[in-house]
Amino acid sequence: MSPFSFLKDDMTGRYLRLTWINILSNVTVPLVGLVDTAMLGHLPDIRFLAGVALGTILFDYIYWTFGFLRMGTTGTTAQAIGRGEPAEAYLVLYRSLALAGLIAGAILVLQWPLREAGFLLLSGEPGVEQAGRAYFNARIWGAPATLCNFALIGWFLGREQSRQVLAMTVVANIANIVLNYIFIMQMGLAAFGAGLATMIAQYSMLATGAALFLAQSGRIPWRMGEILHREKLVSLLLLNRDILVRTFCLITSFAIFANFSSILGTAVLAANSILLRLLLVASFLIDGAAFASESLAGVFVGARNRAALRRLFRLSLMVGEGFALLFLAVIFARPRAMLGLLTSHEEVVDMAMAWAPWLIPVLLFGALAYMYDGLFLGMTEGRRLRNSMLFSTLCVFLPVAALGLALDSSPLLWAGLTAFMAARAVTLGWMSRSLVGNGTFPG
Repeated sequence: MSPFSFLKDDMTGRYLRLTWINILSNVTVPLVGLVDTAMLGHLPDIRFLAGVALGTILFDYIYWTFGFLRMGTTGTTAQAIGRGEPAEAYLVLYRSLALAGLIAGAILVLQWPLREAGFLLLSGEPGVEQAGRAYFNARIWGAPATLCNFALIGWFLGREQSRQVLAMTVVANIANIVLNYIFIMQMGLAAFGAGLATMIAQYSMLATGAALFLAQSGRIPWRMGEILHREKLVSLLLLNRDILVRTFCLITSFAIFANFSSILGTAVLAANSILLRLLLVASFLIDGAAFASESLAGVFVGARNRAALRRLFRLSLMVGEGFALLFLAVIFARPRAMLGLLTSHEEVVDMAMAWAPWLIPVLLFGALAYMYDGLFLGMTEGRRLRNSMLFSTLCVFLPVAALGLALDSSPLLWAGLTAFMAARAVTLGWMSRSLVGNGTFPG
């Protein structure tokens, strides 16, 4: 039998259909970020670009720390579908939306201390910090929409309804591009305009998602007691706790990378932020496949189908690495031209060109890590994800990054990021052996 015979089964077609729709949805997000970067990068002062980069770090903490609202919802919804419990799948969404509303309210109430503490910890020149604060002040009011979008997207993905997610992101990103052009290029609002555009776009996304949910669901009966079912709530909160720790470590690693870059100089921060933007585009491309893995892993765990789960692991890792290689080939066909599209400052382009080769190992190891993330999330194996991320952040990334800062070396920062991705891939790969073997079934 050929080692690639599993590519011919029905599951592969199902997987690839989900993957391509997810990719179309995911890639629009960082592409819009590239448009934002290009608009800010072509302003006369690079402080606006650097300021938005710092402000984005805070929102990475504030929003993506609560990414469990998406990740935890997908796996639990998919497993409910796999078990043949559609009513429970709706209850998963209601619980996640209620939690999203509570967290968003707390964020709005605490926005002043969040902003002050954030910019106290981040290092930037006065002009850069001023631009970052302006961006923060506008974007923060989108918190309720952003967190509710997480829950809705997770629910649609768990039901293998990627087209609905695509519709939500297309509407939001078209709005974001148009509003960025108006606020930044026409009205001259610079960093504040970028934040305002993102905030409004999030509400357009929520309105689209709510309309799609109501159109397919109609009136869904429910009881408050079912939503507040103690055992279900405890299980969801424990999973969300582990995913929160995992996500916090991930965001912290990238935040430290950006903050250390800022300490090394505004030009270094600008160059590294452009390279990170390219990495983000690649990660969203690969995550299109990872989201498909997440949806199907949850269904297979719910249905107790170990054979399908094994095939899914093999297929996922192959597709992830294939996408990484494809993206690298496109970027390195004409790297300087690609970077020149994002900024007109030659000093920044020269720095980015010197460090661009680091994208190769970061992305090849990162693709494996992202695919394992999707598989483990679908299986709701939050504890293993948490442990892998804690080790990779504290024992691998931080020591190398600290050495890079001490030696005033941006290449060492990239070496730390490479080691971080490699550690995640290796630890999750090792843990996966017991999950897809003949031991205790996951979930």
